[in-house]
Amino acid sequence: MIKINNLHKSYKKNKVLKGLNLTFDHKGILALLGPNGSGKTTLLKCILGLIIPDEGQILFQGKNIKSEFKYRTEIGYLPQIAQFPENLTGNELIDLMRNIKPRTNRAEELIKLFNLENELDKKMGNLSGGNKQKINIVIAMMSDDPFLILDEPSTGLDPLSIRKLKALLTEEKNRGKMIIVTTHIMDLAEDLADKVLFMLDGKIRYNGGMMELLDQEEEDSLENAIANLLENKKKV
Repeated sequence: MIKINNLHKSYKKNKVLKGLNLTFDHKGILALLGPNGSGKTTLLKCILGLIIPDEGQILFQGKNIKSEFKYRTEIGYLPQIAQFPENLTGNELIDLMRNIKPRTNRAEELIKLFNLENELDKKMGNLSGGNKQKINIVIAMMSDDPFLILDEPSTGLDPLSIRKLKALLTEEKNRGKMIIVTTHIMDLAEDLADKVLFMLDGKIRYNGGMMELLDQEEEDSLENAIANLLENKKKV
């Protein structure tokens, strides 16, 4: 479980997170949604310890992450834009992660799933954006962590690979994992998620079930429900 109390973060005069209070204890897929600049990525990086908040507290399994960094070994993280060394091959990157997380046991399965067998001896700088993203997914998920944070996982993927990604995440959900996914593709969120956390201007505008949001907004699609929240047609 991850618990967040009164989380604030600013960059100079720009307040990005404004007193967030959250509990992530749902074994399933939560879609973290919101427009650019709403604070989604900053929130995720605070949870991961990559950004230090100005105020507030983050607890992982009851322990403050400020004094307990080992919690990161329980989280698989896929960044929105992975900055891989262009002179390394995919195989070299995967081997590096095997050394960092020795319990890695799913790399070969994921490599086969995304048809990467003939791409891993190539240097990262010579790969297409889609294949870089597939390797990004392999690295994020190969250690079979109980908690996954995936920031825009479908970026650069072709329709077949997106279908494979959906099936993979559904399988992980059914295995009892806690998964947070950010995406701007509403169809992807609607297909995968059972809960929605919608952020706007550094605050939480909705936190609850997918079907409850559709009922609340009297809409039959997530895209229209989110559009309502953005237009502030109804109070949340």
